[in-house]
Amino acid sequence: MVANKPHQAGHWQRLRTRFLEGGPDALPDYELLELLLYLGKSRGGDMKKLSKDMIRRFGSFGDVLAADPDRLREFDGVGDVTVAALKSVQSAALRLIRSQVLQRPVLASWSTLLEYCNASMAYSKKEMFRILFLDRKNTLIADEVQQEGTVDHTPVYPREVVRRALELGASAIIMVHNHPSGDPTPSGADVEMTRKVAEAGKALGISLHDHVIVGRGRHASFKSLGLL
Repeated sequence: MVANKPHQAGHWQRLRTRFLEGGPDALPDYELLELLLYLGKSRGGDMKKLSKDMIRRFGSFGDVLAADPDRLREFDGVGDVTVAALKSVQSAALRLIRSQVLQRPVLASWSTLLEYCNASMAYSKKEMFRILFLDRKNTLIADEVQQEGTVDHTPVYPREVVRRALELGASAIIMVHNHPSGDPTPSGADVEMTRKVAEAGKALGISLHDHVIVGRGRHASFKSLGLL
């Protein structure tokens, strides 16, 4: 291990102190990432430059955490230890938000549910299709990724969606998928697929409450748009 230079050690100590005393909002994104990199590095280096370079390449703090491990390793000095540190933070954040919506009435935690969907899907480079299964009290009983597709398409089979809802004893579902482009505007194919799922579910007493498309920090609700 390469020994840290005195000024680097002092800098990281100050970052850690500011974080502990002021919380994450006390640090801008690049400094929070810098702190994570320091904690996950197996050797010394210019973490400030690395953090800024990573945010510049990927676009944001969230994009860095969501980046593919192989792309993270493209940076000099970033190995398995650093990748594990970054991905564990992403996983912990998702589990924390997820715990706040599972087994709770969806309408009472709708904003948190949207935060979870955005955090788990908005930064993916491929389309993902997930279903939120609800009981008769609109409590979220299961959250499952059903399909993963390409950068602009995910195959969805209405019969499979309804079959899974029946297996779980769900009375209603909410469909969620992402648009890697960042634009959550529904496409014609999205509208047609939603109509088919709604019809298949209705025939068996399963309601489609909504279909939400997430982009980067944005979302579109079929119900709010009058498409459902």
